[in-house]
Amino acid sequence: MSKTSASELSRVALEQFATVGFAGASLGSIAEAAGVAKSSVLYHYASKEALLAAAVQPTIAALRELVDSYPRDGVVEERVAFVGRFVDFLFEYRYAVNVFVNQGQPLRHIAAVDEANALVQRFGERVTDGLPNAADRIRFGVALGGAAYSIVAADNWSGDFTDTDEIRAALVDTVSALLVDRSTASVVTF
Repeated sequence: MSKTSASELSRVALEQFATVGFAGASLGSIAEAAGVAKSSVLYHYASKEALLAAAVQPTIAALRELVDSYPRDGVVEERVAFVGRFVDFLFEYRYAVNVFVNQGQPLRHIAAVDEANALVQRFGERVTDGLPNAADRIRFGVALGGAAYSIVAADNWSGDFTDTDEIRAALVDTVSALLVDRSTASVVTF
C-alpha cells in the first residue's frame, strides 16, 4: 500500500461522497479508492464524519469569500460577472458543494455541513434581498443545486459533454438565464 496524505484522502473521500453519497461511501471504500488500507484512513481521521468535516473546510472558507464578494448593489455587469466567478467556484469545489448542497439535510449533524449550509442560506438571502418571493428563491436553489449536480455528473458523461470549457460556458449561460431577466437586462434578485 502506498503512503497517502491526509489531503489526498480528503480529495478521494469528497469524490466518493459526491458520487455514491455520504451514506453509500465507507471508510473501506474510500481507502480502496485511495489505494491504502482502512487503517491508514483511520490514522488520519477518527470517523467518516471527521473526514467529511476536514474535507469541506477549504470549501467553506472559499464560499465565505464568494458570498462576501456578491455585488449587492452592483450594476448588472458586476452581477453577471459574479455568475462567472460563481461557476468557477463550483468547478473548483464541485465535490464538496455537491455534498453539502445536495446531501445537506441528512448531514445536519456534522458541524462543518451546518456551517456550509448556513453560508448557502446567507448567500440565498443576499441574492433574493428585496424580492423575497418563492419564484426567485426557487431560481436560486435550482441554479445552485442544479449546477453543483451537473458538474459532478459531467464526470460520467460521454461524447461531447467532456469539454470543461464547454460545460463551464453552458453553466454560465444556464445560471444567467435562471437569474438574469434578459428582457429588461436586469438581474432578477441575483
